[in-house]
Amino acid sequence: MADLVSCDAGDWVEIERVLLEPADRSTNLPEDTAAQPLRMWVKGFACSAGAVGDQLTVETMTGRVVTGRLAEVNPGYTHTFGRPAPELTHVGRDLRERVAVYRAKAGE
Repeated sequence: MADLVSCDAGDWVEIERVLLEPADRSTNLPEDTAAQPLRMWVKGFACSAGAVGDQLTVETMTGRVVTGRLAEVNPGYTHTFGRPAPELTHVGRDLRERVAVYRAKAGE
């Protein structure tokens, strides 16, 4: 499926907005971080038609209205909480086993 490069009003989109330019950022940041603008990405419903790269206003699921550069049409969710800690991978199974043993004893 080809990437979508334009949207209509009401389409689900993601915009990018620069919050701080490098010159306006804290001096306590690592050099490579300080050299980049501080950006935010917001998903919402397009208030008008536009193409990737255009300024566009969106209304978020909570009703907030935000303007930024159209970054993606019909974006997905790509976040992750990282790899699971090996110490925690068996907690659910072990806990269910302990609860089953407890309930079996309580029923005696």
